[in-house]
Amino acid sequence: IGRRHGRRQDRRWATSWSPEQIANRLPVDFPHDGSMRISHEAIYQALYVQGRGALRQELTTCLRTGRALRVPRARTRGRGKKFVSPEIMISERPAEAEDRAVPGHWEGDLILGLGSSAIGTLVERTTRFTMLLHLPPMDGHGELRVHNGPPLAGHGAEAVRDAIANTITTLPQQLRRSLTWDQGSEMSQHAQLRIDTGLAVYFCDPQSPWQRGTNENTNGLLRQYFPKGTDLAKHSAKDLDAVAAALNSRPRKTLGWKTPAEALDHHLLLLQHPGVATTP
Repeated sequence: IGRRHGRRQDRRWATSWSPEQIANRLPVDFPHDGSMRISHEAIYQALYVQGRGALRQELTTCLRTGRALRVPRARTRGRGKKFVSPEIMISERPAEAEDRAVPGHWEGDLILGLGSSAIGTLVERTTRFTMLLHLPPMDGHGELRVHNGPPLAGHGAEAVRDAIANTITTLPQQLRRSLTWDQGSEMSQHAQLRIDTGLAVYFCDPQSPWQRGTNENTNGLLRQYFPKGTDLAKHSAKDLDAVAAALNSRPRKTLGWKTPAEALDHHLLLLQHPGVATTP
């Protein structure tokens, strides 16, 4: 049960047009009828202000989001995290990361499961090579948490920092150029992560998952192995390694039907023998 989204339930089959789509479609369908005009704001007001009781519940379920409350824009503008400063925003990321010409630029995220379980994901932008972070729950998880005590679900800032550091440092320094993440609090230890690994960390703009498109696509593939609504804590580190190996041995069209593992091996060979010409 959530105040914003109402009770979780199966949604009805519906056209699912947004108020903005309705408002802008009316002039197309009724170009000569001035009475068939309404702003999307008026529709929202009718749903959220005029609706009451059972009628309001009936109306809000017709909205695509199903939200029972509307969040003011002023409130969403203030959601930026205090640990994110302008110089580490994605707009400051090197151009070489954007065009994928140089390997070593990573995107990261968490996929979440039942009971606050989580798995960390790291994807290299050039080769699409994937590494998974094992984030087991800490001792005491599931018990009554001490007020202001440390997060015990396994994906707090320190746990994520250590997992990234332990995983990324298995690679040569040349493959540890940058990491792009969203503004989740699990990355509030990014400054220490940079000290520990030499990895420059950049953050996406709020509500902009497409800025980590490679990672978002990979997370979708990972859901074949880790479905939503399941307990991710039951998977061991060996399980995660096996899934990562499966993805990294899957041929990719964007890589000319090479696998991510083959593409990474190619770049590692170039790093070890820079004067040797190899077939990409």
